[in-house]
Amino acid sequence: MKKLTIIGGGPAGYAAALYASNFDLETTLIESDTLGGTCLNRGCIPAKYWLHVAELNHEIETSSEFGIDVNEKSINWAKTAEKRYEIVNKLVGGIGMLLNSKKVNVIEGWGSIKDKNNVLVKKADGEEIVIESDFILLATGSKPRSLPSIEIDNEFTITSDTALNWEKPPKKVCVIGAGAIGCEFASLLNDLDSDVVVVELASEILPGLDKRTSGELRKQLSKRGVNFKLGTSVESITDKKVSFSDGESDNFDCVLVAVGREPLTQNIGLEEVGVKVNKGFVQTNLETLQTEIENIYALGDIVEGTPQLAHVAFAEAVSSITHIATGENKAVNYNAIPYVVYTRPELAEVGVNSEKAKELGIKINQSQHGFAGIGRAMIQNQNQGLVKVYSEENGPIVGASVCGPAAGEMIHELMYMVGWEALPDEASEFIHAHPTLSEAIGESLMSLSGRGLH
Repeated sequence: MKKLTIIGGGPAGYAAALYASNFDLETTLIESDTLGGTCLNRGCIPAKYWLHVAELNHEIETSSEFGIDVNEKSINWAKTAEKRYEIVNKLVGGIGMLLNSKKVNVIEGWGSIKDKNNVLVKKADGEEIVIESDFILLATGSKPRSLPSIEIDNEFTITSDTALNWEKPPKKVCVIGAGAIGCEFASLLNDLDSDVVVVELASEILPGLDKRTSGELRKQLSKRGVNFKLGTSVESITDKKVSFSDGESDNFDCVLVAVGREPLTQNIGLEEVGVKVNKGFVQTNLETLQTEIENIYALGDIVEGTPQLAHVAFAEAVSSITHIATGENKAVNYNAIPYVVYTRPELAEVGVNSEKAKELGIKINQSQHGFAGIGRAMIQNQNQGLVKVYSEENGPIVGASVCGPAAGEMIHELMYMVGWEALPDEASEFIHAHPTLSEAIGESLMSLSGRGLH
């Protein structure tokens, strides 16, 4: 029986361990913190929980528009936190039980490569053990990135890791960075009645995503009261005063640094075996996820050139384990990965947008349809935003971008079109139920095929 050792128990690591149970592999999983990694304990799940709480707060505040009057609203912050931990603990416990049922040997400790066939584990009590392995899989994840000029004290200046531990939201917050994390916190805090300023060096929020839909999201967040300072940086922070490059300054209760994440690849033995690293990211063959050392694989947030997303980590887990167990390549289709920003409204994208098409030299056609006339969106009082779909000239659908209600769910229909390289004429023939939000997709596809209805 082949022996597999996985370093890291986040989405990449635990998914790889679970998938390995489908094959004749003796699997050991090493985790120094808590099963589930950042995603489950400090990121995806608790953040989306707080976003849901914030959305409920907004719905209660606006319920009178639907004839439902709520005389008094109060938030029991202790109870909301209790519910968050209940959900997280249930999911963490579930992963533990699954790993146990699949006979995965889980070891608590810091794992590092001793040589290409041995992993050293240092336990909290000081004990050290060596695990012999035929294959080693690195899935050590990432941590919040900071800025050289800003010291994170986890009180006034914080990152997304500790922001979710607020006893209650601060009244006035400066968010540095308008990527997905920054925008999600801006939306969340605004719905919880905080005063929010977002500082972004780029000329538009969500750099790299479609500028039309990103601009639409910014416009809607701005209408709600979020103040965006684009093309601007933080010059200094003194006491609780933040000075900006545009000459303005203001006092805040908190500064949230949300400028991305960096790979956790220090002190795991990469240098000892010659695994190539670029700015902390591990270089791999994306067809197999192998490093320069053929029996050592890497996946998840530490892989160079791939999105730092939990669902990408899941897919890479399947790809790497398939190659380890069978020798067959089952490469991840990185061209059809959905990207979701869980703001209100949501923004989601898949494949190529107009800016990326220019960079790649792809000539495209594009169409769009707004939610303004979509009945279901009007019923929900969420009829702002749009759907954009892109296809190659005389070719298949290559990308899409959605800003609007339930965009994170709707994008998956478009993901299949991109992944299966559907032609606009083919896709436009499918019928969408009425009234649904996805009718906006149907309208966009009809327009893209040259036969629009409205």
